[in-house]
Amino acid sequence: MVELSAVPSTLRIPLAARAFGDALFPHVAVGDAYAADLLAAMGDDGRQWLKDRASVFGVLARTRVFREQALRFLQAHPAGHVVNLGCGLSHYFQWLDNGRARMTDADLPEVLALRRQWLAPAGDRHRFSTLDLTADDWWDALDLPASPDAEPLFLLWEGVSMYFEPEQVQAVLRSFGERAPAGSVLAFDALCWLAEGRARLHPSVRLTAAEFRWGPRNLAELTRSSDRLALLSVRSVMDGYGFPYAFAGPAFQAVWGVPIYAVYVLGTQDEARA
Repeated sequence: MVELSAVPSTLRIPLAARAFGDALFPHVAVGDAYAADLLAAMGDDGRQWLKDRASVFGVLARTRVFREQALRFLQAHPAGHVVNLGCGLSHYFQWLDNGRARMTDADLPEVLALRRQWLAPAGDRHRFSTLDLTADDWWDALDLPASPDAEPLFLLWEGVSMYFEPEQVQAVLRSFGERAPAGSVLAFDALCWLAEGRARLHPSVRLTAAEFRWGPRNLAELTRSSDRLALLSVRSVMDGYGFPYAFAGPAFQAVWGVPIYAVYVLGTQDEARA
C-alpha cells in the first residue's frame, strides 16, 4: 500500500467513497469514473473506509455541492478557470469540462507524484501544479491573476481546511480576499469548532495520523480577514443522511450559529463592480 504523510493520507477516504459509495447511497451518487482504479492502484480495497457510512455519505453529498457550485460558475464564465486547492486524487474535470473551461489541480509534491503516475491531465486546458497552501506565496506559485479586473476564478478547497491551524485558514482566506479578481468564488468544507483536537473520535480519520485543528465558531470569522469577502451560501452536508442528522443538524445550527459540517461559499466583490 502506498504510504503518505498525515494529511495527504486522508485522500483515501473520499477516494473510497466515490469509488463505492454510489451503490450505498444512490440518491447522492456522483458517477466517478476514475476513483475505483485509483484506489486499487494505491493497494487499497476500500473496505476499512466503507465501514464509516456517514463519511461515505458526506463525501458524496459534498462532492455534489462542489460540482453544482463549479458548474454554476462556469455557466456564467464558460471559459473560466477552476483551481482545486489540495486536490488529492479527485478528478472534478471529468464533470466540469465544457470544452472551454480550464482546470488546475494542485497539491503537495508527494500527492502530485501519484497524480502524474496514474492520472494524466485531460488535455491542454488541464494542468497540475505543486502547492503548499501554508506558504505565503502560494497564490503567485499557482500563477493566478491578482488584478481586480482580471477574469474571475473558482477555487475549490475540499477536505483540507479542518487540518489547518486557525491562523493558516485565515491566511488562505485573506489571500483569496485580497488577491482574487472581483466575482471570484471560493468553496470549501469545514467541520465546526467542536471537532478541534478530536480526530480520534472520527471513525475514518482516526485511522490516519491527521488531526482536526480548526472549525468556524461563527460565520463572521469567515469574512473578517478582508473587506472584499462576502459569504454567498452555507450548505449543511449531513442533513440528508437521515435521523438523527436531519433533526440534530438544524438544531445545532440554531443554537451555535454554524452547522456541524458544511460547504461554505465565499465571493470577492468590489464597489466599482457592484
